[in-house]
Amino acid sequence: MTEATTQTRFLVDGMDCASCAAKIDTATRRVEGVEDVSVSVVAGTMTVKHSPAADLEQIVRKVTSLGYKARAIERGDAGSKSETAKQAPTLEHTGHDQSGHAHAGHDHGEDNHDGHSHLEHDHDEHKDHAHGEDHKQEKPDKLAGMHGHDHSPEDGPWWKTVKARLTIVCGLAIGGAFALAWSVPSVESWIFIVAMAVGLIPIARRALFGALNGSPFSIETLMTVAAVGAVFIGASEEAAVVVFLFLVGELLEGIATGRARASIKALATLVPKTAFVEADGKTTEIPADQVAVGATVLVRPGDRIPADGTIVSGESAIDEAPVTGESVPKRKTVDDLVFAGTVNQEGVLRIRVTAAASDNTISRIIKLVEEAQESKAPTERFIDRFSKYYTPGVMVVAALIAIVPPLLFGQSWGEWIYKGLAVLLIGCPCALVISTPAAIAAALSAGARRGLLMKGGAVLEGLGKINHVALDKTGTLTVGKPQVTDIVGVDHSEADVLALSAALEVGSSHPLATAILAKAKEQNVHPKRVEGAGAVGGKGVIGTVEGQELFLGSRRAAGERAPLSADLESRIAALNDEGKTVSVLLANSKVAGLIAMRDEPREDAKAGLDALKRLGADVVMLTGDNRRTAEAIGKSLGIEPRAELLPQDKQKFVDELRQQGKVVGKVGDGINDAPALAAADIGIAMGGGTDVALETADAAVLHGRVLDIANMIVLSRATMRNIVENITISLGLKAFFLVTTVIGITGLWPAILADTGATVLVTANAMRLLAWKGLER
Repeated sequence: MTEATTQTRFLVDGMDCASCAAKIDTATRRVEGVEDVSVSVVAGTMTVKHSPAADLEQIVRKVTSLGYKARAIERGDAGSKSETAKQAPTLEHTGHDQSGHAHAGHDHGEDNHDGHSHLEHDHDEHKDHAHGEDHKQEKPDKLAGMHGHDHSPEDGPWWKTVKARLTIVCGLAIGGAFALAWSVPSVESWIFIVAMAVGLIPIARRALFGALNGSPFSIETLMTVAAVGAVFIGASEEAAVVVFLFLVGELLEGIATGRARASIKALATLVPKTAFVEADGKTTEIPADQVAVGATVLVRPGDRIPADGTIVSGESAIDEAPVTGESVPKRKTVDDLVFAGTVNQEGVLRIRVTAAASDNTISRIIKLVEEAQESKAPTERFIDRFSKYYTPGVMVVAALIAIVPPLLFGQSWGEWIYKGLAVLLIGCPCALVISTPAAIAAALSAGARRGLLMKGGAVLEGLGKINHVALDKTGTLTVGKPQVTDIVGVDHSEADVLALSAALEVGSSHPLATAILAKAKEQNVHPKRVEGAGAVGGKGVIGTVEGQELFLGSRRAAGERAPLSADLESRIAALNDEGKTVSVLLANSKVAGLIAMRDEPREDAKAGLDALKRLGADVVMLTGDNRRTAEAIGKSLGIEPRAELLPQDKQKFVDELRQQGKVVGKVGDGINDAPALAAADIGIAMGGGTDVALETADAAVLHGRVLDIANMIVLSRATMRNIVENITISLGLKAFFLVTTVIGITGLWPAILADTGATVLVTANAMRLLAWKGLER
């Protein structure tokens, strides 16, 4: 019987380049019991899958021996995410299902009021571990400074890091060496060797420990061989400058990586440090991360909301731009959801907390993005494999350039060894290795800030290839709840029809009742007092208002109680043809009026679908709802409808598209869509706020904007263009300087500048993605 696999996540301080990640990955895999390792440079984390018997302390020691610091921050079942990710849906709006179940028993003209059976909202509790792990003060150890940057860039300004100090000291040593060499020329060579040693010793130690832990062909190895070799051929001045430029390049990498890391970490700073909690008639200010689920917090105008929750009293405009990117504040009132980090602009709000600090929307976004950054893209995996052969290959080529011309053609040993060492520096794969992860990390961060969550580089790459998008109707293209669209007065005025209907619906949680009450509130219509209110099973509701005996229910149920004229029947049929549910109001056995409702398309649904078409993607709507409703919505949005589909029918349709060679993206709210989401090339979950669970699919649109599906594709294609640019810059510069070095135009200094320059250019180009804004309506 196989032992269960355990997964442990480590925080690793000091990583800022792909070479760091590769060495840590290789060393950790050598520990007994370790099965798989994923390292994220940008997140500064490592996830290790291992047997329960594996020695975690040994893993920490291995990583520490390389000059970094590691500590375990999270432990759990390895299968909890990856293996079960697409087996069962967990996006929660069960009332917003694809087969029309939100209107159970409401077939748009038939028994629409079924006694107001309550739709239950099945809110799964996704218990993530606390993101804000305990950052304890660590004691300095004898390995501090070995890697030159033992603490993450966000621990303070970049110039205060150990790495920056090492670079500055090395620079000062070389500056001093130049001054001394000018005044005491006889000891020039030795002065530069001493100056070089200041920077080279930490690099050489990293090369040694890397070799001992399974990475003999690291960038540090190339650097050490080149610098020591230069000393032996009398180029100690150049060797010293080369070491300094290498440290500058690494420092710039660290700063750029820190910027990408900070772009997501900055989200955490949106949540206020304290919250005002109301309990036992008192208001107390406590740390926001100690607010319990179920507590009531008071939020004053201008304050940031300290926790995810539901408004229990008050009304205000909420600025959600920090979390959703939406520039226009949203009007919110009692029972509306609000998110931690958003700004209350106007009124005093009392909010019932629905998620702990470690489980709020922002914490979950940060955690999901960090996990995604550990997942390598296919391009990145290819380059990793390529670099394993590339670096030893460079050393062989450099050796041949240094040895063959002098041996076979009688050329000068000093000249060709010098050229061989320059080739060694040119061959540093820094820029090539960072080209993909830097772009992927920046894109994942930029996407997350707009509410686009993707499960790693592979998903981000795949999104750009989509050429056919199948979308669910209810809760995806539509809002997911019915809204009153028409009020028709027959024997009463429209205002009376709405007021009397609302009176019957007070206290009901049925979706149609909620729609009528919302319309009454919108029009400032106050429901009248009702007597003898009750439900007639499967038919509607009854009650008496101001002496009038009322009944509100489906056309069929109303027709059993009062005659409906041909004109009225015709009017109801026309509304039904528009995909609307019609409820008939009777007063004293006469038709008082009609109320029509429909689950309306999202505001940006048409714009989103048009954007997908412009990107070259065909679109189709898959729904379990009836054909008449599907066709009405499809016509208004300009999308082909496929109606009355069961979950297995949706899956079959997606499979057929893929068999035709289409790259299919399936978008749904994750309830009945699980089979189709799993069958698609990319499954995209549509959700709102804390209800989003990325585990359901490959990606999630956090804020329910249809336009964001197109934005995912745009971001993917922009990222792939960026990666191609990065690889071209990296290999192009290397090829150019390889030729100029061999023919004797350039030497060691331009060689290291080519490597450092390429790395900085590639990283800077990738960081441009952080400014990505996406399509707007």
